[in-house]
Amino acid sequence: MTVPPPVAKPGSATIATIADEVGVSVTTVSKVLNGRTDVAPETRARVEESLERHRYRRRASRQAATSQQIDLVFHEFDTAWAIEIIKGVEAVTAGAKVDIVLSQLGGAHSPSQQWLDTVYGRRPLGVLLVLCHLAPAQQRQLQRQRIPFVVVDTDSATSAMVPTVGSNNWNGGLLAARHLLELGHRRIAVISGPEDVLCSRARVAGFRSAHDEAGVQVDPELVRFGNFAAYSGNDHGLELLRRPDRPTAIFAGSDIQAMGVMRAARQLGLDVPRDLSVVGYDNLPMATWIGPALTTVNQPLRDMAGTATRMLLDLARGEELATSRIDLVTELIVRESTAPWRPGSGPASSSSGKAVVERTD
Repeated sequence: MTVPPPVAKPGSATIATIADEVGVSVTTVSKVLNGRTDVAPETRARVEESLERHRYRRRASRQAATSQQIDLVFHEFDTAWAIEIIKGVEAVTAGAKVDIVLSQLGGAHSPSQQWLDTVYGRRPLGVLLVLCHLAPAQQRQLQRQRIPFVVVDTDSATSAMVPTVGSNNWNGGLLAARHLLELGHRRIAVISGPEDVLCSRARVAGFRSAHDEAGVQVDPELVRFGNFAAYSGNDHGLELLRRPDRPTAIFAGSDIQAMGVMRAARQLGLDVPRDLSVVGYDNLPMATWIGPALTTVNQPLRDMAGTATRMLLDLARGEELATSRIDLVTELIVRESTAPWRPGSGPASSSSGKAVVERTD
């Protein structure tokens, strides 16, 4: 078995060192470092492995050639949600005369090496990742190419060194549940996104905190994790609303999911909000047009995207960021899909509370 040579002090290796270790020319190593596509995938992988092992650092004086574009990457393209992000990015790039290259990872939360190789070939100003992340080794590969990256509303815990823009998901869950509790509801269900996604858990944590604040116990049978799609809201909604002790209110993890819940209510002959109050999340434009208009938590998607884009362009100009993590404020938008609990609409452990409108359109 061939034992790899000992690793020198991080940052001390030269291109010649890497070339000798891998058994290729200095020119080949240079091509990999410059993102050239005329290197065999197997050779590129061996060079990258050696660069990674040596923690190779390029000299700061060399400037990477870039195009006037950024890569906007979604883990999955959900039209209504993604369009808000795209509009937020466009609002910034239009003034900067920067183009957008749009791609999606087919549901994967981390891009492939093939995608990275394509990015190297384009030499963009930077990469904006939406609900997806780079593995540490991938981060270092982009850093070696001097291609900056920023993450929007990451779905997993990231290093404090990764520039990230998100929103206060815990506060959003708190506001939604607090609103329903103040309306007198006591059997409140929550249908969130995937349990392994950080924002899903944060919203449920805020939901629980509102109950703790009000001295109301959360029924674990009413806490559901699914995904943010309409069918998830519909499926979980039907299960919850067919229970003999059904909830009188449901907090959904997205506006799209809330639409599925409202459809489930209609299928069972329940009226929203007379028999069931529903709160969504995101405040997509469609929330004002569905019937009844949806009470929802405003997640400032366009502002999140615009903030992340400005951060990315600052990094592309070589500027330092004042902070690597920004969480924008969430707020409750009260519309027509929530109403005070009333006797006969379902079980409650106490009398109805006064409806509190935190903001109206």
